[in-house]
Amino acid sequence: MPENEMMETGTDGIVGKLQVRLVEEGTRRPVAGADIQITYEGSPDSPVKSTVTDESGMTGIMDLPAPDPSYSENYSEQQPYSEYTVRVLAPGYEDVEVAGTEVLPNVTAIQEIRMRKARQQEEFWRIVIGPHTLFGNYPPKIAEPEIKPVTETGEIVLNRVVIPEYVIVHDGVPTDSTAKNYWVRYRDYIKNVASSEIYATWTDAAIRANVLAIMSFTLNRVYTEWYRNKGYDFTITSSTAFDQKWIYGRNIFQDISDVVDEMFGNYLSRPNVKQPILTQYCDGRQVSCPNWMTQWGSQALGQQGYSTIEILRYYYGESIYINTAVEIAGVPSSWPGYDLGEGSGGTKVRQMQEQLNVIAQAYPALPMVDADGIFGPETKAAVEKFQSIFGLPVTGIVDYRTWYKISEIYVGVSRIAELA
Repeated sequence: MPENEMMETGTDGIVGKLQVRLVEEGTRRPVAGADIQITYEGSPDSPVKSTVTDESGMTGIMDLPAPDPSYSENYSEQQPYSEYTVRVLAPGYEDVEVAGTEVLPNVTAIQEIRMRKARQQEEFWRIVIGPHTLFGNYPPKIAEPEIKPVTETGEIVLNRVVIPEYVIVHDGVPTDSTAKNYWVRYRDYIKNVASSEIYATWTDAAIRANVLAIMSFTLNRVYTEWYRNKGYDFTITSSTAFDQKWIYGRNIFQDISDVVDEMFGNYLSRPNVKQPILTQYCDGRQVSCPNWMTQWGSQALGQQGYSTIEILRYYYGESIYINTAVEIAGVPSSWPGYDLGEGSGGTKVRQMQEQLNVIAQAYPALPMVDADGIFGPETKAAVEKFQSIFGLPVTGIVDYRTWYKISEIYVGVSRIAELA
């Protein structure tokens, strides 16, 4: 189906970008050949674009009308993002509609949809994305001590910080027994929260400062087993009064995704404190929070040239520092600690080649390579193709981000079923 070019630009020619990615629920295998229709939320009967997913389950990157950048770069009462509805028809899968996909100016939004196998159904399966926390009205955070008492007893001895493979998100306040629990990959959770709570148009330093605060907060909940010690069966909630805003099915932004992939092993520490710091924050406009980071304030500091650590220390004090976890759960093999490129060899190269070959069985655009432990031209070409498919800089070099992205996709496609 050819793309429909009915609307190319917004006011004054301002556009944002959107890519839709379809994966099968459970296996994360790509869903190719699906019909995609994009409509503007304010005019649902007027199609903006129509396209189909390629063999990797992805659409091209589409230009869509978006608001003035100043609405999201600086505080404004104007809605800073456009909202679109994404409708999907794929043979063998349930029809699905995602309402409220957010498109910001000059950045790429990624709407991933996990497709369900077809069952008897007459209407669209509909996902509604709620408003962004900086634009909507949500309860303010209930203040807590930033360091929790921890008793190192029970089944798990809490003697080190481990980056979990999954967190269990309770989609409501802790006491709401009717709210659903979702198993969410840690990195996907961080990307979702950051895309729900800050704008991808912000300065790089502000984005990084906020991502670090979100990760440290999350890892504090993991490390202290905060909710499990209270008798609950989840890691964290989606309530802004208790934790951070996570929205089921929402789109993320490429700029935020890139930062998370680069920094997901980090968290914030204080000297002589083993646990990650519970880095609380607020928006700084609708809600004030002395002694916490404010999100709009972090952006203002970023615009003034403050670095990431300078922003964090401005709010949390000079003793705060960026730490790195020694263990990442759920990965077949850890990053070797140095980049792999042409001329590299050994066990780590062979492991990477074997993982790429498993991924290639699900993603036919990715070429197979000889798993010989030698990083030659064919392996470089396969790495470049992998990077192009999954939105990484196409360098042909397996750096930290590429290594763990290969590992993430490998784990997803090689499992018979995934916790969902």
